[in-house]
Parts: sequence; C-alpha cells; structure tokens
Amino acid sequence: MKLPKNVLWFEVLLYLSLALDALSVAFQDRTPSAQMTESMITVATVIAACLILLLVYFVWLAAQRRKNWPRWALVASLVLSVISLVQIIGDGGLQLDSGIEIVSCALTAAADGGRAVFFLYRRRARLVQRVANLHARHSGFAAVRRPGMTAVR
Repeated sequence: MKLPKNVLWFEVLLYLSLALDALSVAFQDRTPSAQMTESMITVATVIAACLILLLVYFVWLAAQRRKNWPRWALVASLVLSVISLVQIIGDGGLQLDSGIEIVSCALTAAADGGRAVFFLYRRRARLVQRVANLHARHSGFAAVRRPGMTAVR
C-alpha cells in the first residue's frame, strides 16, 4: 500500500529524530563519578535505548497502522523533550549534546507541527465554508456544499 506523502514525511522526520537521539545516547559521557556509579550509568543507557525502541514502535504504529493514540504519545514525548531540553540548557549551557537534542526536537516538531498546520488549515477552510453557507442562507442564495467552492444560483 502506498503511503501518502505527508505520512511518509512524518515517518522519515521522526525516524531521523530518533536516530539522532540514539547517537546522543551512544556518545554520552559515561565517566563514573560520586553521583553516578557505573551501574547507574548502565541502567540509564539501557532505559534510554528501550525508550527509543518504544518510540520507534509508536512511529511505526502511527504511520503504518494509522493508529491515533501513538500520535498523542509522540506529541507528549515532544513536550517532555522540550521541557527537559530547556532544563538541560539552563543548567549546563549550550553544548554539543544539547545541540543534537535541539535538532532532534526540531525534526520532531516539524513532523508533528506540519500535521498541526494541516489540521489548522482544514479547520479554517471548514469555518470559511460555514460562514459562506450561513451568509448565502440569510441572503437568499444557496451555496454549493463543496469546500472552497461557492456558487450563487
């Protein structure tokens, strides 16, 4: 089955974002310290890898199986990523790993934001059509019920 172009872009952008997240986890500083022992670093890395795999599965469900709930989970993960990114930049300033996270958040926002703009446009188009139909009804003219098309009889 051929995917629509916007679904393909959604999938590609989110897979790129998750690949950058995986690179970020791979190149994290794993030097043990007094606050982070070696076992804590290992557990954090495994949890991050499992979370990335879960998000890959969510992208697949949203794009290939057309499920709606994974899309909402991906939007929630974007919001949490942005909040985390703001905290990381506030604590340590702008560094290479935070730059990678910024690019990753931008790719995710482009994938989700493009869909949001599309739905906003559709909603606005429906509103314009309803106003045109309402105006035609009150002025004695009938409008054709096709989006973006009005005709006066």
